[in-house]
Amino acid sequence: GDSWGIFTFLCAALCNLPALPALNCTEELGTSQSIQKTYDLTRYLEHQLRTLAGTYLNYLGPPFNEPDFNPPRLARAERVPSATVDLDLWRGLTDNARLAANYRAYSLLLCYLRALDGQAATAELRHRLGHFCSSLQGLVLSIAGVMSSLGYPLPAGPSAPPGTLVAPNDFLKKMEDFWLLKELQTWLWRSAKDFNRLKKKVPPAVVTLRLEARGF
Repeated sequence: GDSWGIFTFLCAALCNLPALPALNCTEELGTSQSIQKTYDLTRYLEHQLRTLAGTYLNYLGPPFNEPDFNPPRLARAERVPSATVDLDLWRGLTDNARLAANYRAYSLLLCYLRALDGQAATAELRHRLGHFCSSLQGLVLSIAGVMSSLGYPLPAGPSAPPGTLVAPNDFLKKMEDFWLLKELQTWLWRSAKDFNRLKKKVPPAVVTLRLEARGF
C-alpha cells in the first residue's frame, strides 16, 4: 500500500545519506569540567572548614575560641603559606602563576594539617581532621589536573613534610594552630574566586561536528 511505499522510500533515502559526522569533543570539555569540579571542591572545603575550625578552636580553649580574638601574626607562624597578598597584585598574576601558588600552598598546608591530626587528643577531632585532610588531598590533585589540562607544568611540591618545631610553650603552639586554620580559610575563600573566574574564561565547549573525508 501507500504506507509501505513511503516507508521503503525513506529507508532507501537514509541508506544513501553520507555517514553521520563523527563527534569531535574538544579537550576544552574536559578542562571546563575539571575547573568546575575544583571550584565545587573549594566551596565544599570552605563549608567543611567552618565546622572543623569551630571544633578545633573550642578544643584549644580561650582565648582562641573567642569571636573577637585577632592576635598579631608571630614570626614562627610565617612557616605557614600566607594568603595575604595584595588582591590587585594577585589578580595581576597569570593563571599559571596563581594555579602554581595554590598547588604549592595546599601541598604545604596539607602537611601541617596531618601533623595536627596526629596531635589531636579526642577521637572525634582526629576523625574530622582526617576527613578534611582527605578532601584537601583531593583538592591538590584536582588543581594538578586543571594545570595539566591547560598545558601548564606542575610545580614541585614539598620534597619532604616540613619539620615540626617544638614551641617554647603551649600558648605559642596553640597560636600556630590558630594561624594555620586562619590562613587555610583565606586560601579557600580566594581559591573559590580564582576558579570561578577561570571557569568563565574556559566555558563548556560546544560539541562540534567534523565531516569525515569522503574521498573528495
